[in-house]
Amino acid sequence: MVDAPASPRSMEETGLDSGFLLDLLIKNIYRLAHERPSEMAAEMRLAGSIVDELIAMGREARLLQTLGARSASVSAEMRYELTDSGRAWALDVLRQSEYVGPAPVPLKQFYAQVKRQTIRGETITRDGLTSVMKDLILSKGIAQSVGPAANSAASMLLYGPPGNGKTSIAYAICDAFRDVIFIPHALEVDRQIITMFDTTVHQAVKVTSNDTTLRRTLGFDKRYVVCKRPVIITGGELTIDQLDLQHNRLTNIYEAPLQLKAAGGVFVIDDFGRQREQPQALINRWIIPLERGIDYLTLQTGRKFEAPFDTLVIFSTNIPPRQLVDDAALRRIRHKIEIGRPDRDGFIRILIEACRKREIGIDEETVAFLLRDLYAANNADYAAFHAGFLIDQIVAIAAYEGAPNRMTPEFLKRAWENLFTSA
Repeated sequence: MVDAPASPRSMEETGLDSGFLLDLLIKNIYRLAHERPSEMAAEMRLAGSIVDELIAMGREARLLQTLGARSASVSAEMRYELTDSGRAWALDVLRQSEYVGPAPVPLKQFYAQVKRQTIRGETITRDGLTSVMKDLILSKGIAQSVGPAANSAASMLLYGPPGNGKTSIAYAICDAFRDVIFIPHALEVDRQIITMFDTTVHQAVKVTSNDTTLRRTLGFDKRYVVCKRPVIITGGELTIDQLDLQHNRLTNIYEAPLQLKAAGGVFVIDDFGRQREQPQALINRWIIPLERGIDYLTLQTGRKFEAPFDTLVIFSTNIPPRQLVDDAALRRIRHKIEIGRPDRDGFIRILIEACRKREIGIDEETVAFLLRDLYAANNADYAAFHAGFLIDQIVAIAAYEGAPNRMTPEFLKRAWENLFTSA
């Protein structure tokens, strides 16, 4: 169980300057029209006592004034609004940064939390990996290599001919991690805001008082979101600039790069070598992060800072590794695992299992026809993806012919024509 970040009980414990927090409060009130302290506290994800202190600062500076309570009830909250000076102040600080919402987490505090929830702190067992790979038919050697590589949380290269399970193995490794971690809504560096929580990357986990495994997190710092370990999967679309801070000149807000969003999780680079960037350039960008566990990012001001790099990086490629990068780059990738083609017996097992799952009829005579008259006669190599491909084709043919979903020599010959192209 990952230790949760403690909820700050005072302004000092937030790690943020009081003036910075007051600016954020004024922007939130201006943009979101909050009137009650409870609304402001919920939006900023801070304790009510901290917001009360900020309101007192705002009133003293004549940025806020009272509106009175909505009812005569003793428990009714006092309401507040911006003064003319407060609205002018809001417009001024919005020109500096349009960020509104939860108070950010200072980089130093996030660094400490990353260490508490490091991916190296979670162990994948043989049973756990077997469970997530139960649908994959792999040789014993591959399974024995993948487990220790995943536990190292260093870097891994899965290579071999296309269509033999590299991507499926990468996905299974991602599923093997079960811990929940804490992702900040945003980070603060030199009073600059870097947004972190991303619903396209992070899967939030709802925490209730009845959840015995997560109950210790109920009092955590609400500037964070409880999430599953993040998984980022990229392919040919990956570019080097996605690994740097993304700065919006209009809002003056930064977006965290992909590897920072993946902190505490897994980053899969699928089809490595198919990117527009040279693979050597991508590896060169990550030499220091892969070796030292730290990254260097730069603000628009020119200020360079250290960021945590706590990510299991999985490269997957069907291009021979030595055609991609030099030996020095390969040395930085700690685990290199070849995912080869299945042998004859392995392919038969994959085929029969695929037919069982898809409820496709098959018999020994048809299997013999496939191996002898199609593979052997055409001197074709086996590939793990062939079974699913042939079955999909047969299902389509059977539907068109109004025939049962059954693998027959006639249907196999028609499906085979779509598996390979002529010279």
